[in-house]
Amino acid sequence: MNRMQDTPGPPKLQPATGTAPPTALTIAGSDSGGSAGMHADLRTFFACGVHGMTAVTAVTVQNTVGVTGLVEIPPETVAAQIDAVASDIGVDAAKTGVLSSAATIEAVVEVCDRHGIGRDGEVPFVVDPVAASRSGEPLLREDALDALRYQAFPRATLVTPNLDEVRLLTGIEARTRDDLLDAAKAVHDFGPQWVLVKSGHLPDDPECVDLLFNGTDAISLPGPRYDTVHTHGAGDVFASAITAALAKGAAVPDAVMLGKRFVTRSVADAYPLGKGVGPVSTFWRISPRSI
Repeated sequence: MNRMQDTPGPPKLQPATGTAPPTALTIAGSDSGGSAGMHADLRTFFACGVHGMTAVTAVTVQNTVGVTGLVEIPPETVAAQIDAVASDIGVDAAKTGVLSSAATIEAVVEVCDRHGIGRDGEVPFVVDPVAASRSGEPLLREDALDALRYQAFPRATLVTPNLDEVRLLTGIEARTRDDLLDAAKAVHDFGPQWVLVKSGHLPDDPECVDLLFNGTDAISLPGPRYDTVHTHGAGDVFASAITAALAKGAAVPDAVMLGKRFVTRSVADAYPLGKGVGPVSTFWRISPRSI
């Protein structure tokens, strides 16, 4: 008599035990060379232990030599991306990169207001006023300057201009460390809670001293200056490391100090790539040396 043999059932699946990390949103442009923009932001978010999300504002055609093209994403599509992730996943902190036009800035501000992103809401909002590429190509229309000044900045928890952006936005040209406070005060007059003036472009200074200012108190953040041309994406990495720390609940001064340490090490580990300027490196956080 034939007996039916028992057949094994499907393998028992193991339960997933992951816990969702804090979330951070970058509202920025792409970099086809992978060194800057939202690509640098996402690498930094990952290295800092937060889940990165994107709202793409522009697609650039670029490599290590320069930018040869830029296509803006329609403002309503930018806003829809923010709305999609904020309404479903939630946002613990957000930052901006390239916001090419006044229409894009207006759309971003409106949707961020609705989701409590900004200084009047619960979600920290870092505005990095990217105005030009590393090689000098403009990434910001003329009509966007006032939109940045009077719409984005008043809602910002922190604004992070470099010296070229300070000059473009305020007319102040900082030439020495002594000029940094005047630069910070001029940007702060537009209404952000905090201003971080980055001095990486300051000539003839053996250190890289940035200044954090909240309208009353000024905090000097010294750091080494490295002899390297490979600094592509440094501003993006700095701002996104700060954003990641804010997403984890750090206060602004602590987040900025953490970001300063992170970008300083990333510049120290910058690597050559292509025929032009290579990127700063976030790989030090996951290299065998750091394990």
